Amino acid sequence: MKKKSGENTEQLRVGVFICDCGSNIAGHLDCKSVTEYASTLPGVVYAKENLYTCSESGIGEIQNAIKENKLNRVVVASCSPRTHHPLFASSCAQAGMNPYLFEMVNIRDQCSWVHMGKRDIATAKAMDLVRMGVAKSTTLEPQSEIESSLVRKILVIGGGIAGLSAAEALAGMGLEVILVEKEEKFGGLMLDLNLLDSGASAEQQVFELAAKVMTTSGITALTASKVTQITGYIGNFQVAIATPGGKIDAKVGCIVVASGAIPLIQEGLFGHNGKNVITQMELEKRLKDGSFKAGRVVMIQCVGARNQTREYCSRICCATAVKNSMIIKRKYPLAGVHVLYRDMQMYGDVKEQMLWDARGMGIQFDVYDPKRPPVVSDGKVVFHHAVLGETKEFPCDLVVLSTPLVARPDAPEVAALMRIPSDKNGFFLEAHAKLRPLDFAADGIFVCGSARYPVTSIEARTQGMGVASRIGAILFKDKLVKSSIVAEIDAETCVGCMGCLNVCPYDAISFNRQTNVCEVKEILCKGCGNCASTCPSHSAILRGYKPEQLLAQIRAI
Repeated sequence: MKKKSGENTEQLRVGVFICDCGSNIAGHLDCKSVTEYASTLPGVVYAKENLYTCSESGIGEIQNAIKENKLNRVVVASCSPRTHHPLFASSCAQAGMNPYLFEMVNIRDQCSWVHMGKRDIATAKAMDLVRMGVAKSTTLEPQSEIESSLVRKILVIGGGIAGLSAAEALAGMGLEVILVEKEEKFGGLMLDLNLLDSGASAEQQVFELAAKVMTTSGITALTASKVTQITGYIGNFQVAIATPGGKIDAKVGCIVVASGAIPLIQEGLFGHNGKNVITQMELEKRLKDGSFKAGRVVMIQCVGARNQTREYCSRICCATAVKNSMIIKRKYPLAGVHVLYRDMQMYGDVKEQMLWDARGMGIQFDVYDPKRPPVVSDGKVVFHHAVLGETKEFPCDLVVLSTPLVARPDAPEVAALMRIPSDKNGFFLEAHAKLRPLDFAADGIFVCGSARYPVTSIEARTQGMGVASRIGAILFKDKLVKSSIVAEIDAETCVGCMGCLNVCPYDAISFNRQTNVCEVKEILCKGCGNCASTCPSHSAILRGYKPEQLLAQIRAI
């Protein structure tokens, strides 16, 4: 079979590899029959069934087959392209084949898993999917990777524990860092905390980290400053920073958003007045400065959270309540401390042990019904005990409300600078909770700490170092190389309607007013295909998914 490309002809030699995926695929369809069927398809000169195609031996078989059978197209029918396509494509490249001549077919998620117990149907569908994949592979074209230069400097927005940790780790790698904090001092919420779970001073810990960062060569530490403009793309961002000494313009390769969160303080909530009804953060300050005085304390959990306004759990409130209860009990053994809760979120063995130790110290925990929340009045708290089914009353000198961390008021402003997404609660939204928890969808921009979601100081520090690791993997390369599966616009047929600008989520398309056509910034394009699917003149196409390539699959099915 030959493929025509202008005046050039190419003898197509397609290799097909069918993966058993252990029993994930082979347990629900006949992989042997699918392999035999694949060998009969036009252009296929080699077909092989593998137990695990992604294993070292499976990759080796693909590479050997490319060399021995002179394959110029490879189709792998296995699991999710989202996780395994890069592995197989790069393996083909190592064997000397252009990686863009590789096609992947999903016969697990889209076939064996959705047709369990229907072996004949699953097998027939797998054959259809493989036939479509082979048909598309014959229309694929070799592509060249997109390359760009890199600036080995990083902008870190936010000087709390997460931002400081990221800056410290990045500078330790020998990279230049610009650390921007809007307040007069570095430290964020840690400056207002009393003690950490370990018993160490929160303020002392963050002071030591800030002092180290400010004296580390390679770090430009700016306080009372604000980022006012960001343009460009991964490896080459242009930023403007307003400082007390004037405007600073800089070029950076990556950006870290570590702007943090703030505790909810809502006057009147459960009678909050800042005197005898306070928040946990206000309690922290009293314990820190020694102004705490109370013999009977009642703490109420989930105040202002897990409701219709804020459905999320702030994660750290329970641990904070237990920690502060234990501090009070240690300093004032005769004090009575009651914690009213819905559910205790004490994740991890250390925090679980804290809860057991707190109970052993005499701190009382009682569960309340969220449909009948506690009522705070002068000198007492009345609540309905959800387990006992009784109404109980606790006299108290002080009521402490465990309120959640909420997104900062200026979070939308920060988001607008980089066109990064936020969830409905105002926290920044990562690219993928499991696969890319510290990345934004926009390349080169990362998030850590409570700007993403409420975290402990340990988690914030860990995430800061994690972000540094992700950035190092990018900036220590000689140049930036990215996939060539991007959109392109035919200047001859583009009518300049600018409809593609409205549907591009990555700001990768611009309008050239001199030529009156739209143009794609390849380095920014993520290959989502929005523009190609909506262009009325069919001028926008997505490489690797051109109409003739999709039509080849449709004709095959």
